[in-house]
Parts: sequence; C-alpha cells; structure tokens
Amino acid sequence: MKRLLSIGAVVALALGASAPASAWDVTLAGGVTRESTEVVRLGLQRDFERSWWQSSTGRLTGYWDAGYTYWSGDESASNHSLSFAPVFVYEFAGDSVRPYVEAGIGAAFFDSTEHESHDLSTSFQFEDRIGFGLRFAGQEIGVRAIHYSNAGIKKPNDGAETYTLHYRTSF
Repeated sequence: MKRLLSIGAVVALALGASAPASAWDVTLAGGVTRESTEVVRLGLQRDFERSWWQSSTGRLTGYWDAGYTYWSGDESASNHSLSFAPVFVYEFAGDSVRPYVEAGIGAAFFDSTEHESHDLSTSFQFEDRIGFGLRFAGQEIGVRAIHYSNAGIKKPNDGAETYTLHYRTSF
C-alpha cells in the first residue's frame, strides 16, 4: 500500500503542477468485475483543453484521468489500484445534452497481484477502456468497460475487467 501511495503522490504532483485547482473534475464510479466482485472508483480528470475535427456532427477531445479503485473480494482479500490514462472522447453535437464515446490506454499499479481467481503476475498493468454516456450542464453520466493486463510481460497474464456506471462533475 505504501508503494501505491508513493506512486499516487508523484502522479498528483505532476498533474497539480500543470493545472489550477478549478480545472479539475471528479468522478465517482461503481460496478462489478466479470466475477461480480464489486468495485468503487474515485477519479480526477483534467480536460485536454483542445479539440480536433470539430464539425456540425461533433468534435474529438479528451482528458487526463487519475484514479483510485477499491476492489472487494469474496475468495481473496480486497485489492487497491491507482491508474493514470489519457482518454480520447468523441462528443456529438447537441444543445443541452451531448452524447459521447470514449477510449483510452494508460497504466495501473495494483497493491496485490492476486484478486479472486486471477493471477495478475505483476503490480504494473495496462488499463484499456471504452465507454459512452451523456454530458449536460457541466456534468456527465455514463458506462465504462476497463480491462487490465500486463500485456504478457510476465506469465500468467490473467487480466481483469470492470464494468461501471459513473458520474462526473466539476468542482
């Protein structure tokens, strides 16, 4: 756990040095793994503050995401992970409600390499995500699937997935 706190402090300092406090959003997510283990995730996001391919249909943009996830467990002790990822978002045009799709690849660090029946082999994991949802009045609600894997760096490479519902708001 001390290793995770150290990594988290480095990520927080790196992100905090580049952004004013008012530029952060906070996300709370809850969901399950494919084995029905409950997960709760708290994240901080900062928008890229630029967009590409803007048209009457929508625009491509994104955000930096730093998160802490608590993994409860039936067969094994609970687990904790810290993650950091750039996430790209295609936001469709809309007046008060804007649908979006998102995808990103980042890194995660787990407190334990075992969870439920999975042997992750390494604390370091890649974090791949895909999601969709709605943005409205400075808020967002959506669903996400996140896959964790060490990409074969060490065997076995069981990996893990989470499926969550999330709420994001500015503060």
